[in-house]
Amino acid sequence: MKKVQSFRDLDPAHKTATIMGTAVQLTLAAAAWNDLARRPAASVRGRKAIWAGVIAVNFVGPITYFVWGRLPR
Repeated sequence: MKKVQSFRDLDPAHKTATIMGTAVQLTLAAAAWNDLARRPAASVRGRKAIWAGVIAVNFVGPITYFVWGRLPR
């Protein structure tokens, strides 16, 4: 079984990729939560509380919200 590496054991390229991926994920989630908070419930497909949870799921959640969760204004 392969040992899980800690962040400090990664080479610089993998550290950079991890930091960039995390930054993109957090930016997407923040933008989606901001949009969800400001958008009227009538402009959201389904319940806002459920979408808030979906947005927390990796990259898939915010992208899913932006593609399918919002109704046109």
